[in-house]
Amino acid sequence: MYKNQSFKVSVAPMMDWTDRHCRWFHRRLSRHILLYTEMVVADAVIHGPRDRLLGYDVSEHPLALQIGGSDPAKLAAACRIAQDYGYDEMNINIGCPSDRVQSGRFGACLMEEPDLVAECYDAMASAANVPVTVKCRLGVDDQNLEQSLPEFIEKVAAAGCNHFIIHARKAWLKGLSPKENRDVPPLDYNLVREMKARYPHLEIVLNGGLTSLDQGQTEAEGLDGVMYGRAAYHDPWMLSRVDELFYGAAPQTISRFDIIGEVIQYARAHEDDNPSVKALARHIMGLFAGQPGARLWRRQLSENTAKRLKPSDVITEAAQAMRAFEAAA
Repeated sequence: MYKNQSFKVSVAPMMDWTDRHCRWFHRRLSRHILLYTEMVVADAVIHGPRDRLLGYDVSEHPLALQIGGSDPAKLAAACRIAQDYGYDEMNINIGCPSDRVQSGRFGACLMEEPDLVAECYDAMASAANVPVTVKCRLGVDDQNLEQSLPEFIEKVAAAGCNHFIIHARKAWLKGLSPKENRDVPPLDYNLVREMKARYPHLEIVLNGGLTSLDQGQTEAEGLDGVMYGRAAYHDPWMLSRVDELFYGAAPQTISRFDIIGEVIQYARAHEDDNPSVKALARHIMGLFAGQPGARLWRRQLSENTAKRLKPSDVITEAAQAMRAFEAAA
């Protein structure tokens, strides 16, 4: 069991991945982990289909909404709208390096504008009735991180922010794609730990490149939390040990097939009136990662999805194939 009872473990906001169906699935694996939505742009919250963008299943709590933007007034308006949906936290994205995000003047490029980020944070915090947090990078492009990161943190903290989730990589806005920005810039966990030592009164959460719960415990020692991204998506069963290792809960007694049964029931309840439920098959592809039969599981889900079967039937047939495989082993 992890000794720091205030330590927060979360699954990162990931575009096209952490939709409401993915989050519902992840919640089946951990009661305590903090889940994040995909990033939603403030303009979309204000002008778009709010229930589709902001709606979720009540079982997803604790749940944080990540918002993208750089206009303090729009971010405040988005927070006022979103708070009626009952989120537990609101987060501003200062880390996404995509060209589309840069052209909208938000995401990682705002690492170069800490004064504006401070204004945005203040506007959001004034409008929201829940904690507002910041997710950022170490810096961007040719910034001197030892100088620019503390300056960024100090200015945003002066606006009232006491919780920073730091992706421990610099973002190269010129020359690297968003995918490359998740792998090419080197990780610097030490710099994140240095920020906690320098600002012990702030909550600092580590994100970026973490592949296991054990690694998270080691690298985030002395910090206030750890956020898992692609590892949790591609090997979601790792989340089934979070409550035991980090929160002192009894070991899980559920099996993968128990979870699959719940997922099938969920699909049946929603598939006739919500076409997006078809994403469930994609979200559970990694459920048997590292286990015998993992390739069979993925192939069954892919092939049955291509047959345009209902999501519940896709998953049911894949589960039957896995049970037959295990019986024959």
